[in-house]
Amino acid sequence: MRTRLGALLAIAAVTMAGMTSSVVAAEGEAVAGRFDRPQLGFAPPGTTLRPATPEEAGLDPAPLVAAEQKIDAWTRPDSTGHPLFAGAVGVQIHDGMIVNTHTAGSALRYADGAGTELPAGQQVPMRMDTIFDLASISKLFTSLAVMQLIEAGQVRVDEPVATYLPEFGVNGKAGISVGQLLTHTSGLEPFLPLWRDWPDKAARVKAVMDVKPMYEPGSTYKYSDLNLITLGVLVERLTGQPLDARVRERITEPLGMVDTGYNPPAEKLDRVAATEFMAVPDRGMIRGQVHDENAWSLGGVAGHAGVFSTAADLSRLGQAILNGGAYDGQRILREDSVRQMLTDYNQAFPGNAHGLGFELDQLWYMGGLTSPATAGHTGFTGTSLVIDPTSRSIAILLTNRVHPTRTWGSINIARETWATGLARSLAVPPKHGPDAWFTEIGNLSTATLTTKPLTLGSRPLRVTFDAFVDTEPTDQLVLESTVDGTSWQPVSLRAVGPGAPGGEVTALSGTGHRSWWAVSALVRPSEIVALRWRYTTDKAYTARGVLLDGVKAVVSGNAVLDLERAPEAVTPERWQLRSR
Repeated sequence: MRTRLGALLAIAAVTMAGMTSSVVAAEGEAVAGRFDRPQLGFAPPGTTLRPATPEEAGLDPAPLVAAEQKIDAWTRPDSTGHPLFAGAVGVQIHDGMIVNTHTAGSALRYADGAGTELPAGQQVPMRMDTIFDLASISKLFTSLAVMQLIEAGQVRVDEPVATYLPEFGVNGKAGISVGQLLTHTSGLEPFLPLWRDWPDKAARVKAVMDVKPMYEPGSTYKYSDLNLITLGVLVERLTGQPLDARVRERITEPLGMVDTGYNPPAEKLDRVAATEFMAVPDRGMIRGQVHDENAWSLGGVAGHAGVFSTAADLSRLGQAILNGGAYDGQRILREDSVRQMLTDYNQAFPGNAHGLGFELDQLWYMGGLTSPATAGHTGFTGTSLVIDPTSRSIAILLTNRVHPTRTWGSINIARETWATGLARSLAVPPKHGPDAWFTEIGNLSTATLTTKPLTLGSRPLRVTFDAFVDTEPTDQLVLESTVDGTSWQPVSLRAVGPGAPGGEVTALSGTGHRSWWAVSALVRPSEIVALRWRYTTDKAYTARGVLLDGVKAVVSGNAVLDLERAPEAVTPERWQLRSR
């Protein structure tokens, strides 16, 4: 895993091993509603979803409302003349409790690819039961089907795919393993225009079987639809069933996912969110057919795309993963299989953590819920699923962002915002006293906490404080000093705690450790010095934010700064005192 996470590996390993909470007794027992007390192991298999208020779950409702407001705003036209996406449905879940559901905008809004709005009476609003084209989230269903075959002894992760699909083992692919397809390390190129360059389904499947790797297998991470198309064929070959039938029989029906499947039936069309107005190929406004051109050309059923679902159904799937493979008395996978799906097999490719099917530790859409154990996937149509075992939380955001065109921009900011809203609703109680300084600034921003001048009398100043840092690696907290009030110099820091950087550093950052760090620094002698804590973000992605507590500065045993006693001794810019 990423070296920046340091000691967090121990927590992540414990989480995946399903051990009891006693192993983190020094940090205290895991507590629902807390962000700083990682849950260990799976939730009880009997955990089922139920509605609850944020307060009943021990959550702060304000961050959830703030996330809702941003989602709403993104469905309204901005300076570009159009919204970021036509509509959205969101669900936020903690500890088996559905603490928030939200709808915004329209499932059907436009008449053509230019963005001509339909008359108001013909537009269809988003509803909680709106059915979405999940796009690449479909890959999870194929991966689950493969894991079931592994459990049954029909497939081995490290076995060459050609063992099961001999026709795949041509053109340098003889050694590509099942695991390499699941982790996108096979070396296959991302995409082939199957719909355009091959005449029928049989020829398109053969094209995937015949393709030559773009990279040496196992040498790099390259996300590829071809990996999962191949695995879909493998599932069909070994089970003797079409992929859609297998997924229905072994995954969606046992989990009670009543609106999940491929090629939605006509009677559900009025609940399906529209996607793109597609001119090439000439498909017009797509609604009720899979958006992905290759999946469409394969009859709507493929290993990489084709599944339609609702937020409610995906909630059941997410809780089944948190439960270790079971929901409402129905088990689709053993716990050890789920652990494999949530274990990083791509440690050789930093930044591309991946289990057997699930993406892991991806801040760009997991936001404040990011950790080495956090799993999920996104879909090109505007969908995302985030599952955080360490807080037993689920964030689902489904949009039709390609309606009416795929060119209106990325919605990663919305995905991140929805997950981060849930993370910020979880409590991080102050380390000392009733409150702590907190900042949650967005991108391209700076927050400072500046002291008044401190008189040292030419003696060194020892500074200590506690920091809860949940940030992108490039969004950093620094401590600086000045003797003239103009020129600020970084101060070397030492931090102790799970996930803290080793040795002396001049900046603190990192996601996923879920722990307070004890930080100390020594400021060189000067007659008068001022200090400031500065947190600065770059142009993209932020996590939960930063808290500071127990700030104290001592000269020769005498405190010259103690923010627990005198918080007015600092001037805050975009920092606030918070009780959680």
